[in-house]
Amino acid sequence: MANVPRLSRSLFPSLPAYPERVIQFGGGNFIRAFVDWQLQQMNDQGLFEGRSVLVQAFSKESNPTFDEQDHLFTVLVNGIVDGQPVDSVQLVSSVSRLINPYADYAQYLDLAKDENLQFIVSNTTEAGIVYRPEDSLNDQPPVGFPGKLTALLHRRYTLGRPGFTIIPCELIDRNGEKLLEIVKRHAEDWQLGADFQDWLVRENTFCCSLVDRIVPGFPRGRQDELEARLGYRDELMVTSEPYLLWVIEGPDSIREALPLAEAGLNVIVTSDMTPYRERKVHLLNGPHTAMVPLGLLAGLEKVEDVMQDEAFSRFIRSLMEQELIPLLNLPPQELQAYAEAVLDRFRNPAIRHELRSISLNSISKFRARLLPMLLKYVQERGELPPRMTLALAALLYSYRGDRIVRQDEAAVLETFDRAWAEPENFTEVMLGETTLWGINLNEVPGLKDRLERHLEELEHVGSRSLLHQLA
Repeated sequence: MANVPRLSRSLFPSLPAYPERVIQFGGGNFIRAFVDWQLQQMNDQGLFEGRSVLVQAFSKESNPTFDEQDHLFTVLVNGIVDGQPVDSVQLVSSVSRLINPYADYAQYLDLAKDENLQFIVSNTTEAGIVYRPEDSLNDQPPVGFPGKLTALLHRRYTLGRPGFTIIPCELIDRNGEKLLEIVKRHAEDWQLGADFQDWLVRENTFCCSLVDRIVPGFPRGRQDELEARLGYRDELMVTSEPYLLWVIEGPDSIREALPLAEAGLNVIVTSDMTPYRERKVHLLNGPHTAMVPLGLLAGLEKVEDVMQDEAFSRFIRSLMEQELIPLLNLPPQELQAYAEAVLDRFRNPAIRHELRSISLNSISKFRARLLPMLLKYVQERGELPPRMTLALAALLYSYRGDRIVRQDEAAVLETFDRAWAEPENFTEVMLGETTLWGINLNEVPGLKDRLERHLEELEHVGSRSLLHQLA
């Protein structure tokens, strides 16, 4: 719309400017609609009075919109709660600034000086918490997120400041433990000394966590409507469903230091997050990952499209009920109820969750969300799970790159390009890429032959025909 001003603090001069209390690695749609939205809820109730400072995790180029909008953005919450429609807007002012360590590394390391900063959160995708042996303390900055974190923690240690409570939000099992393991490995590689290693464990709390909220991203196609409603233009606007769950495995003291539950948020601090994680990762994230390549290959664009398509919705329900729920060690009735809730969330007409946005880093997502279940199914039943196997075939096929835009790390795409250059050996080569899967998948009985058959079928009859055959 013409004459609609850009969102900035000049439009809201009374907004408080609370001190920075959280370091946040990543400023993507999810973490802003999840962590920063929750910080806003606490701030609005006078429970936290703090902001996050964003650290750019990977890209060397900063998004200028953050500065142009004074780091303000709007979260649209759309969906159904207790049978009633929800359509709310929340102006989020809980972000203070954006630091790009590639442009100003000294500014990044200066975060170690501020004792108001007590928490570190991150969402660098499943591919973010990885060990990169090439990273060095002398790099400005190290490439990997754990390397950047190690450098910051070491600076904090040398300054004699207290440690942090560190809560990664990446969707990998035991994310806090794995992040600590990599940080300790960097400390050894970089010869940072036993005293630093002791401080790392003694003064810092690395929490495992589980996050659950569907965040489709920018509300494309609704800009004019929303600008008229809000009275400003917001290029960082993000859409979210109402449902939210954050399970944090850590000490009870977190409840008081980070009073999220007191603010009425569905946040659980527990000594064992395992049951919550398995239910969510395998019954929500797993079906998400399975539907993406199959749906994109059939010309579907959104999760809602998948759920409105009879063949695809039947595939997703059967995947959950026949291949996933039987493998989970929780009461069947509880799992079925959760599955029904997930299906309702997938059908939410207010959420335009694009399959393409979910496809980011699909290989590491499949490894974390579906591969453990595929292997468990084979171990327990002595046969391949038909739907998970088809989803893997569609994923491999989609990474050929000629029909679907691939979104993954350069090294992953290069691996696929080399393998596809010799199509007659493609399946065996890809299954043998242990860096991608953690094991040699050629050792799974029958998997190579089944995948080769599916790849041929996907080429000649398409994904929809294969779903009908599974009915």
